[in-house]
Amino acid sequence: MPNRCPWAQHELEITYHDTEWGVPLHDDRHHFEFIILEGAQAGLSWLTVLKKRENYRQAFSGFNPEIVARFDENDIERLRQNEGIIRNKLKINSAVRNALAFLDIQKEFGSFDAYIWQFTGGKTIQNKWQSLEEVPAKTPEAEAMSEDLKKRGFNFVGPTICYAYMQATGMVNDHLVSCFRHKELLTAE
Repeated sequence: MPNRCPWAQHELEITYHDTEWGVPLHDDRHHFEFIILEGAQAGLSWLTVLKKRENYRQAFSGFNPEIVARFDENDIERLRQNEGIIRNKLKINSAVRNALAFLDIQKEFGSFDAYIWQFTGGKTIQNKWQSLEEVPAKTPEAEAMSEDLKKRGFNFVGPTICYAYMQATGMVNDHLVSCFRHKELLTAE
């Protein structure tokens, strides 16, 4: 059995850890997915979100920001009744608001990807953590991202959520050095 980051315990976490977490992401639809999922996760465990991920894909039209941006009060009420997702009204409203802001960024920068990677200079920050205790909850880059996203109309994008987003999308490599994925992702760029 390979040595992996200790947070990956459940089968869903292990699959996510081994195949997605920390892999540099450059697809706008997947960026939008993580904006929604990281916001939904606020105050909950990532495992809770992973268990509901497929339901989110269906409920949020395959994470298509153009469709989500057009959700109206009826759609929001439908989502609030959907037991397959986290039914927090603020988080649901935030997903719609974030879709509108996401589309504005795409217009301004050509893609969300071009915009978001500027916070790490277009490259993955390669960390060399020995233990989970060393991994920060936020960084100056995450704080700058949070501040700019909020100015552009995003919700549920505090610095801690932004740092989790950076970890998920491979903007930072926060696999522990003892984890088999750390070395693999050093060469992924």
